[in-house]
Amino acid sequence: MATTTDASDRKRLLDQIENRNFLAPIGFHFQVQRAPKVSYFGNRVNIPSISLGVAEQPSYLKNIPLPGEKMEFDDLNLQFLVDEDLENYMEIQNWMRGLGFPESLSEIYDLQQDTDVKQTDQGLNLYSDATLTVLNSQNIAKFKVVFENLFPYSLSTLDFDSTQSDLEYFTAEVSFKYTIYNIREIDCCSL
Repeated sequence: MATTTDASDRKRLLDQIENRNFLAPIGFHFQVQRAPKVSYFGNRVNIPSISLGVAEQPSYLKNIPLPGEKMEFDDLNLQFLVDEDLENYMEIQNWMRGLGFPESLSEIYDLQQDTDVKQTDQGLNLYSDATLTVLNSQNIAKFKVVFENLFPYSLSTLDFDSTQSDLEYFTAEVSFKYTIYNIREIDCCSL
């Protein structure tokens, strides 16, 4: 006959993590629909942090913190190796120039002509979706992080320096804003 101690021990065992492998930082594939050349050379990306606003309920002793209603999503940052022809760097720069049209309105019109990306409700063709696929310890896709309505707002400099003694290839970093991201588990047979 089972005792309550046996039942609580079984429950405690069932509450344990089944997969005891750790997540490795090198197992990922990142793809930006609008910038496939950047995606190919991406070598560092983050799952941005999120925070929930906090409201305070006044009290005569001390204010009581309560969960708020607004979520804040930090920026998505991607570091990528720059190819010799600057193709991937220019993908991002042209996207940003199209958003800001610093020289003429034709820059935003040219950006709008790209039909491979997401149209908004207003008919504007400014954004892209992106997917970070995370691999498990056997390099099998385990889950994906889907970013919606992404756009770049910052692109790092490329500093040329003839005094360097060791050859280091250029890496650039781009920061994106987006509407929301969702983490979705990938079942065994589909991506």
